[in-house]
Amino acid sequence: FTSVAYLQQIWWFEVDGEVEFPFPAGTYSIFIRLQLGRASKRFGRRICSTEHVHGWDRKPVQFQLWTSDGQHASSQCILNEPGKWVQYHIGDFIVENGNLLTKIKFSMMQIDCTHTKGGLCLDSVLICPSKCTERLKHF
Repeated sequence: FTSVAYLQQIWWFEVDGEVEFPFPAGTYSIFIRLQLGRASKRFGRRICSTEHVHGWDRKPVQFQLWTSDGQHASSQCILNEPGKWVQYHIGDFIVENGNLLTKIKFSMMQIDCTHTKGGLCLDSVLICPSKCTERLKHF
């Protein structure tokens, strides 16, 4: 995207969203695209400043998803790759009836208030067929 959300510093971090869509029947994966560091341009080149990145290496971030038919998935990881965009896997879900709307709710949180966190860019959420996830490693 041409603009992204940037978090400079916070104690309690929580992002959530939802989408409703008539997905074709199949298995899907959902990812959130993050970067530790502030993205900008200098002299026409993309750069990333990591000076405000802190706190993400102390406790894991928790990712969750829920679907309208009762599926739930969760995962967690430490964010520790400053300076590059990473697709973090939230979870997988299955659509059995492609004729119905499927509502997906997803979240990302790190709510340990013993330390501050900062320097995080959030770009997008991606939903794709699970068989295509190997291609994401090349972006």
